[in-house]
Amino acid sequence: MLDWITTWLESLGYFGVFALMILEHLFPPIPSEVIMPLSGFISSRSNDMTLEWVIVAGSLGSLVGTLFWYILGRLISHQQIMVWVEKHGRWLALKPKDIEKAMDFFQEGGGHWIVGIGRVVPGVRTYVSVPAGLSHMPLVPYLFYSAIGTVIWTAALAIAGYFLGAQFERVSQFIAPISTIVLIGLGVFAIIWVWNRRFHRRRP
Repeated sequence: MLDWITTWLESLGYFGVFALMILEHLFPPIPSEVIMPLSGFISSRSNDMTLEWVIVAGSLGSLVGTLFWYILGRLISHQQIMVWVEKHGRWLALKPKDIEKAMDFFQEGGGHWIVGIGRVVPGVRTYVSVPAGLSHMPLVPYLFYSAIGTVIWTAALAIAGYFLGAQFERVSQFIAPISTIVLIGLGVFAIIWVWNRRFHRRRP
């Protein structure tokens, strides 16, 4: 996998970065945790690629990739997703009420920042687009908040690869604990948000 990604990046340059970041969202085995640090490393020793344009190409590719899942969410009906969860949700520890809560969260505006923050969490950054689409989150806010998180994510990985040089693969070692902290923060934020909404609704 690493050799294949390296070949793409070295032969296609910025377009390779762009295309691989699109594919990352469609084929999870292709990780941005390898693509962007390696791109940063290549830019540090190449006359044809600069760190700034690597970040631009990676961010644009990632945004295009997320649109697939967002559009899928827009095309799937609420009833279809509920039927699917009824049949298969137990394998993912999902219940219909979990989907209802997520939908309410997005439709009432709480999902905007979740989209942005979710872009820096592996495993979440791709699939957070689905509830955004299901809740019919407007495209412009979706792209705006997605862009914030996406640029932070791609820039951090590329810059780390640039300065780590040949040791760019060490980037993935630091991502797991950071992602865990972000996930915990997201969970706490969601709980507080839901609690506040319920509290205000109960007040006379």
